[in-house]
Amino acid sequence: MKISIGNDHAGTGYKFEITEYLKSQGHEVINHGTDETDSVDYPDFVHPVASDIQNKRVDLGIIICGSGNGANMTANKHQGVRSALCWNKEIVQLAREHNNANILSIPARFTSKEQALEMVKVFLDTEFEGGRHSRRIDKIPNEK
Repeated sequence: MKISIGNDHAGTGYKFEITEYLKSQGHEVINHGTDETDSVDYPDFVHPVASDIQNKRVDLGIIICGSGNGANMTANKHQGVRSALCWNKEIVQLAREHNNANILSIPARFTSKEQALEMVKVFLDTEFEGGRHSRRIDKIPNEK
């Protein structure tokens, strides 16, 4: 699987651990995040991940910032992106099963690295259920 990842300064350590895990599982990772802990602006690192999803260059995306909110809001500005802000693996599972989330937004200041890795595992292993959920997903773009 090909996965795009982006982070601001709050998510650098998380990104390194997640990337290491993904590569150990045989996934290809495209790193759009900062490798530093100096303050940066999250949209600069999230827009490229969302563009990768929008243009179908990758299968899934992972974005990480302090609260996860700013990154999530930024990603969801892109057509075809369904980014989900999650803080536990149960919410990740529902975001994939019911919402067909294609980007996982992780709040680094509100989850441990261990929790984040568990969320990534669930994100990758959970399939979209389709059915009644497909009808709802089809109504998201609001292109009238």
